[in-house]
Amino acid sequence: MRVSAEYFKTLISFIATSSYKNTMSEMLNYKLQGSGPNVLLIHGLFGNLDNLGLIARDLVTDYQVLSVDLRNHGLSFHSDDHTYQAMTDDIYELVAHLHLADLHVIGHSMGGKVAMRFASDHADLCKSMIVMDMAPVAYKQRKHDNVFAGLQAVVESKPTKRSQAMQLMAQHIEMEGVRQFLGKSLFSKDGYLQWRFNVPSILKNYWNILGWETIKNCEIPTLFLKGANSDYLTQEHQPLVQQQFSNAKAHVIANTGHWLHAEKPSEVIRAIRRFLVNN
Repeated sequence: MRVSAEYFKTLISFIATSSYKNTMSEMLNYKLQGSGPNVLLIHGLFGNLDNLGLIARDLVTDYQVLSVDLRNHGLSFHSDDHTYQAMTDDIYELVAHLHLADLHVIGHSMGGKVAMRFASDHADLCKSMIVMDMAPVAYKQRKHDNVFAGLQAVVESKPTKRSQAMQLMAQHIEMEGVRQFLGKSLFSKDGYLQWRFNVPSILKNYWNILGWETIKNCEIPTLFLKGANSDYLTQEHQPLVQQQFSNAKAHVIANTGHWLHAEKPSEVIRAIRRFLVNN
């Protein structure tokens, strides 16, 4: 049987666009290290799996640590859908693929909300949870408009050097630490610097990220780690925390803001380890 070149062209096109390929390509990028009880680390908005690297490098001596890039971040796939249900489903698919259970789930900021939703939906897979500076509430105030302006300036100007990108961001983002954090997600493609995270999708879904759908009570042992100087987790959030997480306690890291794990890693790691040992 002779097969034409046109047939092969059509076949290759079909394979390239098949649902099978799409399914395989939409597995989250991840890093699995160490051995022992399972720990899942989930980064926050505009981050990637390296953002909790200090915690991972410490825990890996005693635990098997799974670090992930959430959708639209790092080396994971881009999508127009960026809801907590979608991100939770992504995590579940990866955990099932790796045959993991008895997870100690740790999430920061947006990743904290993913952790909370995952623990609620899949309590049978979770042994404990640590939420870093995030509350199970819908926030009403936009907090990242200056960041979006800086990101968009880079998108529009297409800088070829990192220094150029940093200067563009400096016109909109005052804090150098924030600029340095964002700069970790720059990479060179087609002759200029681009963002690894999906700026259009994150901007379109920003109110989804700030938002929250109240979940049923979750009885998993939970620790809320709060940065003392941060307003992401406050006393007024306590009733909603208790309503959704009846087996929760809180620990405050003094003299830190929202990035408590970067500002005082030793104190945060000590609190994490103490909680894990007891759960």
